[in-house]
Amino acid sequence: MHAYRSHTCGDLTAANAGETIRLSGWVHRVRDHGGVLFVDLRDHYGMTQVLADSDSPAFAAMEKLRAETVIRIDGRVKLRDASLVNPKLPTGEIEVYATDLEVLGAADELPLPVFGDQDYPEETRLAYRFLDLRRESLHNNIMLRSQVIRSIRNRMWDQGFTEFQTPIITASSPEGARDFLVPSRLHPGKFYALPQAPQQFKQLIMVAGFDKYFQIAPCFRDEDPRADRSPTDFYQLDLEMSFVDQEDVFASIQPVVQGLFEEFGKGRKVDTEWPRIPYAEAMLKYGSDKPDLRNPIEMQIVSEHFRGSGFAIFAKLLEQDGTEVRAIPAPTGGSRKFADRMNAFAQSQGLPGMGYILWRKDDNGQIEAAGPVAKNIGPERTEAIRQQLGLGIGDAAFFLGGKPEAFEGVAGRARNEIGRELGLTDENQFKFAWIVDFPMYEKDDEGKIDFSHNPFSMPQGGLDALNGDPLAVKGYQYDLACNGYELISGAIRNHKPEIMFKAFELAGYGADEVEKRFGGMVKAFRYGAPPHGGCAAGIDRIVMLLADEQNIREVIMFPMNQRAEDLMMGAPSEPTNEQMRELRLRALPKE
Repeated sequence: MHAYRSHTCGDLTAANAGETIRLSGWVHRVRDHGGVLFVDLRDHYGMTQVLADSDSPAFAAMEKLRAETVIRIDGRVKLRDASLVNPKLPTGEIEVYATDLEVLGAADELPLPVFGDQDYPEETRLAYRFLDLRRESLHNNIMLRSQVIRSIRNRMWDQGFTEFQTPIITASSPEGARDFLVPSRLHPGKFYALPQAPQQFKQLIMVAGFDKYFQIAPCFRDEDPRADRSPTDFYQLDLEMSFVDQEDVFASIQPVVQGLFEEFGKGRKVDTEWPRIPYAEAMLKYGSDKPDLRNPIEMQIVSEHFRGSGFAIFAKLLEQDGTEVRAIPAPTGGSRKFADRMNAFAQSQGLPGMGYILWRKDDNGQIEAAGPVAKNIGPERTEAIRQQLGLGIGDAAFFLGGKPEAFEGVAGRARNEIGRELGLTDENQFKFAWIVDFPMYEKDDEGKIDFSHNPFSMPQGGLDALNGDPLAVKGYQYDLACNGYELISGAIRNHKPEIMFKAFELAGYGADEVEKRFGGMVKAFRYGAPPHGGCAAGIDRIVMLLADEQNIREVIMFPMNQRAEDLMMGAPSEPTNEQMRELRLRALPKE
């Protein structure tokens, strides 16, 4: 017999009754039933119930077992009594009577329990991640992730893509986030960078004549953490195609992503119609460039109903250039209690509150408007708003005003909150939309023109478009939104040097700087570059959605904490003096 096991803990069934077998695994829990000991023995494959009574040679050793000790047991497979069968386990028809037991790996007292999957402080979970990963829900999430990646690979090959690998140590590149820099020992004072994405390399693969590339790519960005984003590294499905337009990219990636969600979505409905929504329309209707379309609410501009009205706050606001008032319809939300809850939500977002109108029946059974806004603007304007929004008795509308860029984010979050609170958001489906026509440029906090998205995108209209107002230029850039998350970002690339130089010039990069930072790509484009485009899909976020998790760390095997620390391995750590001397570096004292 094998030294450790003849079967796994998920193998044994009624067909094995009477056999002598050997199992190895972790002690999930021990139960003492008055002279009979039961051990739930767990391995990667499942769970088997093991028992020993006082007649068993293994009884004395089993009495001393501590949870999570690794053991080997020999024993005989027995059928359980019909009343004791556990239909939730594949091994639930049998149990193993232990005749011998060996401790293979003793366990100290546990810093967190494995049995039960109860909540536990995240810092402890991350410091003892190897224990946390033994817990059923997290173990299943990591297995789901592996299955998703395998399915992605198969689907990409089936679509005619070929997998290539690109370098991990490279040059710094402005991708929209901070680089992780790596000092060079051989070139003192110079630094490599970990790639924020394989962007330049995948474009060079197209220039080199390979047609449809993909890889499961690690990406490294020194970012501020969020629940749906890792602060250090993440994995993406990266792809690029030659001789394509935007629609070709969409047609290639939709079957892959849609197929994944159909395969692993646990029966939830998967939307097959993926609308194209211009960026400006998405911000207007949903207050977000990653809208949750499971929520049917669409915001509308209602400025004209408030201009010159008795509602002084909005009337005065609208006298300023660039301001507007938007309404968030709230079907079935026409109660004062709900209005108060939404005002409390607005205050939690840093606003003094939101204006609102409630529609209800009057004493004569007719519809009437209630609330401070309605009193101040009068019945005619109130009725016009109701007609525009398509609302009726029992409904409400909430209002935000100002310059759109200042309130759109809050409006989008309020829309989501209203949809959840009123049960309008269908939680049992995945709804997708391509967000298109992104602006190429934006103004930073200091009023300077900068890239708003990927700097390597082709501007719509080519070189001519770059001769006007930069803020009016749209790029062939696109994102895929699903249930309020950005899953994919991509673009048709700028493959012409003259357009590339002009595009970077508008963002403050001179020709010398472009040559210095992107010399390899510029040089390649001078030797015959095909039109090309692609995108990248965030694997961590895809798995997070499929696993129905709210935090991305629940689907990453060894994640960092919110402060970008690895509590298990002790990273980041201080280098030794010898390492610093080799690299000719000196660390400044802490402030």
